[in-house]
Amino acid sequence: MTVTETPGTRTDSCAAPPHPHRRPQGQDAYTISEVVAFTGLTAHTLRWYERIGLMPHIDRSHTGQRRYSNRDLDWLDLVGKLRLTGMPVADMVRYAELVREGDQTYTERFELLEATRRDVLSRIDELRDTLAVLDRKISFYADAGRAYEKEKVG
Repeated sequence: MTVTETPGTRTDSCAAPPHPHRRPQGQDAYTISEVVAFTGLTAHTLRWYERIGLMPHIDRSHTGQRRYSNRDLDWLDLVGKLRLTGMPVADMVRYAELVREGDQTYTERFELLEATRRDVLSRIDELRDTLAVLDRKISFYADAGRAYEKEKVG
């Protein structure tokens, strides 16, 4: 069972549509090294995610080797998006716990994601302000450079 599956409840769909071009057609059991290749994460990070409860139910082969499913890869895609938002790992783990607890946690999940969304929007505003400063500086130096070259020639 993956982190997004909860017996007897609707499942939470992950981030974005899967990336079929990154996965072998028809395959749904991946080794840790294949997941490393698909995701760019390290094997150490994948094992750590498992240890901290971000991905606690990774299936194992009869020899004990981890076997990741397409659903696990979708979950890792969502985790990657949450990391990009700046969401603390503790909040990601809490979100994973809430998903596993089932439908009764929809409100709490909504609130956690909504707070993260507000943080992202705030960061976007800060980045727009920063971009405006950079644009002004670039324009200044472009104009100053042209004036300097014109002065030098003339």
